Amino acid sequence: MENFSLILAIVVITALAFDFTNGFHDTANAMATTISTGALKPKVAVAMSAALNLVGAFLSVEVANTISKGLVDENGIRPEVIFAALVGAILWNLLTWLVGLPSSSSHALMGGLIGATIASAGMGAVHGDVLVTKVLIPALAAPIVAGLAAMLATRLSYTLGKKADGKAAEKGYRAGQIASAGLVSLAHGTNDAQKTMGIITLALVAGGVVAPDSDPPTWVILSAGLAIALGTWLGGWRIIRTMGKGLTDLQPQQGFAAQTSAATVILASSHLGFSLSTTHSVSGSVMGAGLGRKGGVVRWSTATRMLVAWVLTLPAAALVGALAESVTDLGDWGTGVVAVFLIGSSAAIWKISRREVVDASNVNETEEPAGVVTTAIAAVTQPPTGVTEDLTATIPAPAAPATAPDPAAPPAATV
Repeated sequence: MENFSLILAIVVITALAFDFTNGFHDTANAMATTISTGALKPKVAVAMSAALNLVGAFLSVEVANTISKGLVDENGIRPEVIFAALVGAILWNLLTWLVGLPSSSSHALMGGLIGATIASAGMGAVHGDVLVTKVLIPALAAPIVAGLAAMLATRLSYTLGKKADGKAAEKGYRAGQIASAGLVSLAHGTNDAQKTMGIITLALVAGGVVAPDSDPPTWVILSAGLAIALGTWLGGWRIIRTMGKGLTDLQPQQGFAAQTSAATVILASSHLGFSLSTTHSVSGSVMGAGLGRKGGVVRWSTATRMLVAWVLTLPAAALVGALAESVTDLGDWGTGVVAVFLIGSSAAIWKISRREVVDASNVNETEEPAGVVTTAIAAVTQPPTGVTEDLTATIPAPAAPATAPDPAAPPAATV
């Protein structure tokens, strides 16, 4: 540890700060559907997710190795480059959190790293084959695979549950949803906490503290797990609202199908070393579950905004990372300027967020109406079993028709 310099300490602290933002930015991935369907109370849900994130951080290091050993060339990467990359990732996370868009923290981190690396060492320092096979292809495939799986699982759930007792089936699906949400939380810790482990390990290699091709040290695994768990516990309520209520309206059957499908995709990718976006997987599964229920709708205006954020994440974080690297390259004072800018920008974003507070008390308020297209689709689509009875209960009975007076009855008194 004799080579643990001040700049390296700053990089480690900044990496853990990113991990913290990753936690509250991505809480929605694990618990938005569970909260929106009422399976768990909001604060209980985020506490459960935080604990399982911490456990998941210890299950694998394959994704960490993808980032620390595969994405960029370790040789010639200075700690300042990694610091600049983290600045780009943190600012993108905070901006998308402010507007309630569930973008990918993973892609923000990798975009910042790619941009800073190119600014420092050129295009040749980025391993394009790893970028394509383990980042870009999974980014495209994950929401499609998870969405199709969730849509099929939702339809299967409603088909099998037609003859089941309504209340008993709903209770069972809520219990299943809690279990599947826990599985997503575990998967999130396994996948996303490793990204911070990988970036810290890369910084330690660049600073000469550990040898190249080393696995993350135990203290790195523990600190990354704790940071993401703390962020998750605080709850990213703005994004939870978008994912749980702004994208579609979910019933327990749909929530169970969406969570189970997403967890399966995330865990499989983690053990294959794919740096998968949990946000893409869960968002795709939520939309698939929305389309899988007869009468269910997806708010495409919200989905479109999410898609735009997904497309912009890598280049936007890369641009900020490259600019930050250009300033840090000027010397220690440049690094100081970037650090002050990061702190000031983060504080400003937090202050703006206080103008409209979203927390556990109002997280289930619907963000926006369904829109003309989705309302029309719902109007012409047969609702699922059980909904018809609910609708008829709300329609007032017609008034009894007037009857002709009985001619044998005495005339009514007049005043």
